[in-house]
Amino acid sequence: MSDLLGRITINRKQCGGRPCIRGMRIRVSDVLDLFAAGLSAEQILEEMPDLEADDLKAALMYASRKLNHPVLVA
Repeated sequence: MSDLLGRITINRKQCGGRPCIRGMRIRVSDVLDLFAAGLSAEQILEEMPDLEADDLKAALMYASRKLNHPVLVA
């Protein structure tokens, strides 16, 4: 499962240092935006044929791990 996160790459010279999928110029946020717009995994893979199903899982896992921290409410 954690090997999925190896599909997420960060290169400060690419996409402004934002997390991307396998070194491509497809940002994790691009994938998440498509999910948020209501596209299914199958539709995303049709729209972006360079992606694989595990790339979508990796993007979701990456976002989940980044957001899994306590939020202090004042």
